[in-house]
Amino acid sequence: MTIIPAIDLIDGNCVRLTKGDYDSKKVYHSDPLEVALQFEAAGFKRLHLVDLDGAKAGRVINLSVLERICSNTSLTVDFGGGIKTDKDLHAVLSAGAQQVTIGSLAVKDPDKIKEWILEYGAETIILGADVKDKKIAVNGWLETSSIDLIKFIHEYYLLGIRHVLCTDISKDGMLEGPSFELYNELMTTFPDLQLIASGGVSNLQDVVHLKENGIPAVVIGKAIYEERIGLKELSELC
Repeated sequence: MTIIPAIDLIDGNCVRLTKGDYDSKKVYHSDPLEVALQFEAAGFKRLHLVDLDGAKAGRVINLSVLERICSNTSLTVDFGGGIKTDKDLHAVLSAGAQQVTIGSLAVKDPDKIKEWILEYGAETIILGADVKDKKIAVNGWLETSSIDLIKFIHEYYLLGIRHVLCTDISKDGMLEGPSFELYNELMTTFPDLQLIASGGVSNLQDVVHLKENGIPAVVIGKAIYEERIGLKELSELC
């Protein structure tokens, strides 16, 4: 299993939300680069970097933070939040991101995603499947659609997408455990999916359980920042 620490950005700060509610913002650190360096020093190889300002505004906002992290660490960074145009995508990849997480646009403009798959390759794109009651949510989780999760993933699976970041909004930031049944259902439906579980991890046993269930990767944020899980024990696990 690949363990991927997360940094969520608002106003250039490292923050976490609860259930995607921007009013629940809690600032953990004013320098995301310092946090990224701590992850690198602990032995992690990847970083999930989310521009929450960008997700809300519909355009990339925290590009400079991405550039600083990519220039000063060897972390493999995937970046999400606010990527809506060719210019956005080019800027993010030029800044050093090796993958981009696309959620809202994949719902609203699938033709654009098809273009990007052809131009940049399916490996470059992580499909962001943010869900509430198995329905897709968009725009920084501010809107819930009527689109079924399995159908949504299947359409992009047929186009070659294998990397899917699935976040259960009802679990995110709650520290009450991940959506094990949901992730097991996805892996049963799509056995070769490079699924990245996200939301709800509260302790090391949650991570062990995901690993035992064959989940390929997990993103962890709040449990690290609230010191529910130590970086050393996470690093040893992965």
